[in-house]
Amino acid sequence: MRYIQDLKEGAAVKDVYLCKQKNAATTKNGKEYYNVILQDKTGTIDAKVWEPNSFGIAEFSAHDYIFVNGDVTSFNGALQVNIKQVRVAETGDYNEADYFPVSSKNIDEMYAELLSIIGKIENMYLKKLLESFFVEDKTFIERFKKSSAAKTVHHGFIGGLLEHTLSVTKLCAYFCTTYPVLKKDLLLTAAICHDIGKTKELSAFPDNDYTDEGNLLGHIVMGTEMISDKIRAIPDFPTVLAGELKHCIIAHHGKLEFGSPKTPALMEAVALNYADDADAKLQMFTELVNKTDTYDWLGYNRLLESNVRLTRGE
Repeated sequence: MRYIQDLKEGAAVKDVYLCKQKNAATTKNGKEYYNVILQDKTGTIDAKVWEPNSFGIAEFSAHDYIFVNGDVTSFNGALQVNIKQVRVAETGDYNEADYFPVSSKNIDEMYAELLSIIGKIENMYLKKLLESFFVEDKTFIERFKKSSAAKTVHHGFIGGLLEHTLSVTKLCAYFCTTYPVLKKDLLLTAAICHDIGKTKELSAFPDNDYTDEGNLLGHIVMGTEMISDKIRAIPDFPTVLAGELKHCIIAHHGKLEFGSPKTPALMEAVALNYADDADAKLQMFTELVNKTDTYDWLGYNRLLESNVRLTRGE
């Protein structure tokens, strides 16, 4: 297929795309048209159906895979597709993997690596807690493997939550080799669980948007609640250990203004905060590298808090 990132002004479009959004609108002259957003794994593009009642414009809805016949135009400096014909695509006309951003890493292999780390946890209570999520809870496992780590900021793709979690966990494991005073089982458990609330905070693709609960509570609160629920089902789980683990989750954004209800008070919470922040920021740069081929300054990045550019040297 011809991906959205490769479309140029003047190009003819005859391909299947996911209809991410469809809204009816009216021109200043009172004429109805459709605003449409088309999506594939490389991005989205605005589209218009100017003659919704004309021959060749079949019924379709948001989240349908649609065959589009049209032209790429430019409006106010942005590309858009003028749709002349459209119909709902047949199942055999498309491959779903072409329409959603997916981790470049093998999801099953990453999950197996995460399970291997869990298998080496020595504390019986923490190991049971991890297994209750990542071995026994089939619904959670399926959601966790498919979830993104964010809507747009970093790891905003299928498998992104798993990829981010594994990276943070491996960074924390390295910290433990350098600073043996760290309680390894506690830190690794906190790293593996730190973003589990995102399985509820963000909806599944194609939306990948904040849920009502996500907007009201956020993943830190929801993740802590999920851990509390599992702990209550584990007999004699130590109260102090439960508090230390939940503190690491609650404090992993580091600062109150970044969404943490508490700032890190434990060494393990500090380590988790820096591992989480490092992986997020390095992934942001990685995604910048993948999106641009210029070595000019890219302007101020609010999340990185700097005017940034790519490395010019070898």
